Amino acid sequence: MSDHEALARRLRDAYQGGAVAPLRDVLAPDDATGAYQVQAINTRHWLELGRRIVGRKVGLTSLAVQKQFGVDQPDFGVLFDDMWLPEGGVLSPAAMLQPRVEAEVALVLAHDVISLTASEEDIAAATLHAVAALEIVDSRIADWKITFADTVADNGSSACFVLGQQHHALAGLDLYSCGMVLEVNGAVVSVGAGAACLGHPLKAAAWLARTLAAAGEPLRAGDIVLTGALGPMVSLNPGDRVLAKIGGLGTVSFSYGDTV
Repeated sequence: MSDHEALARRLRDAYQGGAVAPLRDVLAPDDATGAYQVQAINTRHWLELGRRIVGRKVGLTSLAVQKQFGVDQPDFGVLFDDMWLPEGGVLSPAAMLQPRVEAEVALVLAHDVISLTASEEDIAAATLHAVAALEIVDSRIADWKITFADTVADNGSSACFVLGQQHHALAGLDLYSCGMVLEVNGAVVSVGAGAACLGHPLKAAAWLARTLAAAGEPLRAGDIVLTGALGPMVSLNPGDRVLAKIGGLGTVSFSYGDTV
């Protein structure tokens, strides 16, 4: 078993066995190549077990967070079908380790995006609709003591996502200055705007499209793209009721465990 295969197995085991120490015994904090190799090993493993890819997520879209990790670009992870929580649904705390939540703009694609030079305009032309989204992130790395390589190897620290029920064509939407308010149990816990997402959600999606096309795995029609956080993420506690409101896109919500 190679070092990368061993790390992939370590991360898979953490889903049931609990969070593990950072992966620095094998991956340097800035080892993007090795980290994506680990992610790819687990992606292949899960596909062989019957999971289905429904899209991709972009992470590290905040310039401040990029500086924190000493990188100059976002990262990405894979969205599987069993990560999709229905709008208004209930997420079991038993399935999570140390979850956090953030509000995002999601895009659903009508066409493939295969260009190595894909632009924001190309993404707009390929988009069927935009929708308000919540991403529940989680880390298999203990206490969230992650480096860039840790989060990449760990599938972008992904867990679950929720899509709102209001679908909007991009025409007439202002995804740059649209405001976001994230509430937990009726209290405002995070605010932000579209510009916080790498300058514009379409810019983040274009980066993703170029990166995946260069890797020979382009975005495809029907894919869901989570474009990145519009404001700070917040930790979840059992019983929390989460609601996000995004200007022009509407609302999206879920509950973390039993709220009765």
